[in-house]
Amino acid sequence: MTDIDHQSSTVLLTGAAGFIGSHLAQRLLKAGTGVVAVDNLDPFYDQRLKRENLELVEAAAAKNRARFEFVRADIADASEIRAVFERCKPTGVIHLAAKAGVRPSLADPVGYARANVLGTAVILEEARRARCSRIVMASSSSVYGNGLVVPFREDADTNSPISPYASTKRACELLASTHHHLTGMPTACLRFFTVFGPRQRPDLAIQSFITKIAAGHTITMFGDGSMSRDFTYIDDITAGILAAYERVPQHGYRVWNLGGNHPVRLDQMIDTIARTVGKPANIERQPMQPGDVLRTWADLTRSQHELGFAPSTSFEDGVRAQWDWNRSRLA
Repeated sequence: MTDIDHQSSTVLLTGAAGFIGSHLAQRLLKAGTGVVAVDNLDPFYDQRLKRENLELVEAAAAKNRARFEFVRADIADASEIRAVFERCKPTGVIHLAAKAGVRPSLADPVGYARANVLGTAVILEEARRARCSRIVMASSSSVYGNGLVVPFREDADTNSPISPYASTKRACELLASTHHHLTGMPTACLRFFTVFGPRQRPDLAIQSFITKIAAGHTITMFGDGSMSRDFTYIDDITAGILAAYERVPQHGYRVWNLGGNHPVRLDQMIDTIARTVGKPANIERQPMQPGDVLRTWADLTRSQHELGFAPSTSFEDGVRAQWDWNRSRLA
């Protein structure tokens, strides 16, 4: 973030206790940027994992003598969030908080709309009131639905999402576009493509499969194994977020893909995990689930040109790093 005075900058970071948020908070603090970390510690998965993440963030703040404050708050509570903005006076916002996951959204579309759409509307409005310099928001590759043209370009048709989660993310992009139109605030939406690495959420496939294969348990494979995902290592994602935060003022409103640009089939993913763990995968096969897209694949032309985004961690190396992290927790 070369054009930002780190010592006088404070980023309000939502979802800071989560997988991506905690890694990003550490990088911000290492650069000397102050962080106001907002998270409601949603019980979607074990809160102890989120508190462990926060401990790592607090350690990074202490080591780098950077401003850090954790605020437990619900982003959909406008009065609560307004109080945070007024007291902490952030210079910019990185908004990652959301109810995540395609399949869980099928069972709770109302909850997803509240957290993701209403929550984003609150964050945008309070950023406007606080006259923040910029806002960067997490979107998702799921907005592309079952697009027929790959790799997915940012200007592709995104009017046919196939899950409530994807619909909420597309709605957030539209809110962000309107926010920029009305306020002029530099605003970026980042379409993440299946992020993985150490501290990945336990419900996500790689972490779930690593844990189950290591324990000798059966894993469930939905579909025939041909479904593919463009996996992106956590360090590459956080580098892309920081680049977007630095450069969005040059663009006004922008959507950028952040992906690995190397899709991996589901059956190949399982084989890679089994080889890395050193145990065979016992597989139970089930039909594809509603809401699952057949493939994702990021076209990185725009993000490479405008952000200098260049993912450098291969899928195999990333899985190895995630497995090493799992083993370190068991030691």
